[in-house]
Amino acid sequence: MAHIVVVGAGIGGMPAAYELRARLGAAHRITVVNPTDYFQFVPSNPWVAVGWRKREDIIVPVRPHLEKKGIDFIAQRATTLEPEQNRLQLADGRGLDYDYLVLTTGPRLAFDEVPGAGPEGGYTQSICTVDHAEKARAAYEAFLADPGPVVVGAMPGASCFGPAYEFAFILDADLRKRRLRHKVPITFVTSEPYIGHLGLGGVGDSKSMLESELRNRDVKWITNARTSRVEAGKLVTTELDALGNAVREHEVPFRFAMMLPAFRGVDAVAAVDGLCNPRGFVLIDEHQRSKKYRNIYSAGVCVAIPPVETTPVATGAPKTGYMIETMVSAIVENITADIEGRQASAKATWNAICLADMGDTGAAFVALPQIPPRNVNWFRKGKWVHVAKIAFEKYFLHKMKAGSTEPVYEKYVLKALGILRLERD
Repeated sequence: MAHIVVVGAGIGGMPAAYELRARLGAAHRITVVNPTDYFQFVPSNPWVAVGWRKREDIIVPVRPHLEKKGIDFIAQRATTLEPEQNRLQLADGRGLDYDYLVLTTGPRLAFDEVPGAGPEGGYTQSICTVDHAEKARAAYEAFLADPGPVVVGAMPGASCFGPAYEFAFILDADLRKRRLRHKVPITFVTSEPYIGHLGLGGVGDSKSMLESELRNRDVKWITNARTSRVEAGKLVTTELDALGNAVREHEVPFRFAMMLPAFRGVDAVAAVDGLCNPRGFVLIDEHQRSKKYRNIYSAGVCVAIPPVETTPVATGAPKTGYMIETMVSAIVENITADIEGRQASAKATWNAICLADMGDTGAAFVALPQIPPRNVNWFRKGKWVHVAKIAFEKYFLHKMKAGSTEPVYEKYVLKALGILRLERD
């Protein structure tokens, strides 16, 4: 009997555990380790931050649903990884031995790279976790009583830009509903070289469409922004040109700010010699396996993916849901193959698919593959995306409760967008 340990109970870890159980049957032991005892649907955090969702709307307690499938669960933080001994040390002092390890930890949020940033002792809010979104909601409630300038965007080194755009548009829509928008100048400050870059070098007409949307909503922007510090009521950033030369220093005032941070790998994983790159992201081969430790696999945000291109201010490549879904499926197939004495053959499809809400409308983009040149380079806007994201949220939360192994993006999202045939061609 093999023991497979999955570290992380997010959009990668929970499906990995369910798929492993479905693929391997009851003959093998599966354990999920996660610092919290709940799954959180991170894409809904922008809605939580403005009060359109409550915490209980977007979280699922994981223990009862995993145990229904015969999967063990430990609500502890992993403190040390000892790959030579095939052991994971937990915060409560326990050691957990494994035959195969699946790392789906998500990132460590690198607020410390910009002094004054972050909700823990800093001056900016975050929507990276449901806890942060709730803190942002409290700050937003206080802001509504005395509105003023707002800053939204992404710090140098950020790789997940979609939620920043989402939050800017959702905030705009909420303020208009409250008839307060005329009191709130909004500035979008991003490390991207241009609006709509998204860490992907742009997708379809993303540049012109997102610029147009920002203009229509009277949102100003600063790109190539190397934010250096945040003070009470002021964000300090340097705008660079295409060659990386400083063009202008900005001191952007705010009464409310939400800035997404850069990511790093979590400490327990980043500390392992030969497992990660300098940022702490797991180095993997084409089969999602560690290049050094062949019984360690990884999927999701914690995986090392090179930037799509060099930019004046550092930007990372996003890891979207469809990509994570295919990474997980490849891991399950390759662990199964190894147990059965076969060679690994499954590979993930590194494509980018995103449904981004804009409050009263939305934008969808598909980049197949993520790194150009692409077979599909598609970006569309419409109210149907707003509706589709709400439906997707409901289905994914249902999937986490039911233990479904259906490939959500493959079966539903691509089909709904009319892209599946193009991908296969």
